Amino acid sequence: MNDTLGVIGSGNIGGAVARLAVNAGIDVVLSNSRGPQTLRALTDRLGSRARAATAAEAAAAGDWTVVAVPFSAVPHLPADALAGKTVIDTNNYYRFRDGVIAELETGSLTAAELFQRYVPGARTVKTFNTIYFEHLISLARPAGSPDRSALPIAGDDDAAKASVTALLDRLGYDTVDAGATAESWRIQEGSPAYVLPYLADPRQPFPQDPGKPADVNEIRTALEQARGRF
Repeated sequence: MNDTLGVIGSGNIGGAVARLAVNAGIDVVLSNSRGPQTLRALTDRLGSRARAATAAEAAAAGDWTVVAVPFSAVPHLPADALAGKTVIDTNNYYRFRDGVIAELETGSLTAAELFQRYVPGARTVKTFNTIYFEHLISLARPAGSPDRSALPIAGDDDAAKASVTALLDRLGYDTVDAGATAESWRIQEGSPAYVLPYLADPRQPFPQDPGKPADVNEIRTALEQARGRF
């Protein structure tokens, strides 16, 4: 397959997904808020399948477009370029970083629902937001591996979810459907599915944790344990 992954936001998660994609034989178009010229070191590390571009160019080029920016930057996404695209929303709302967003504080909207409002023409699927970026790389396994992990996804478009499920399979992960965008509180920060399933020892700071596999059953159980809108 000669597919292309666009990446808007090339930090920890964006860079990790790009690395998995290149390893899977997928071309990657990377972008960030500072301009293509600042991504030379990353594209050099990723090799010939990766190139840098503007956010709008990355959106236009991708069969899927990963958005991995702070939530405060979501209103500035190139919405026109993302219209009609399968957009992977990796975002979490962190008050200390993003400031107070009233709709998210009251629980009247999930972070994924608010994200969708800023890209109204896109087919959004939320995933990659529940796992530490280093674990995302280290836990990837080929299909059929007994220690393969799963990632939850949420979204309203069944075709887009199927497409993202196929992408995750190529990147090294099984998938558990967490439901519609309105149900994505089950995978927001603070939920049982957020980070904890992939930790070898939840008692130690997770940046030092080596990570452990979390299969479909473990992630499904974590989703079932979620209570209330986080």
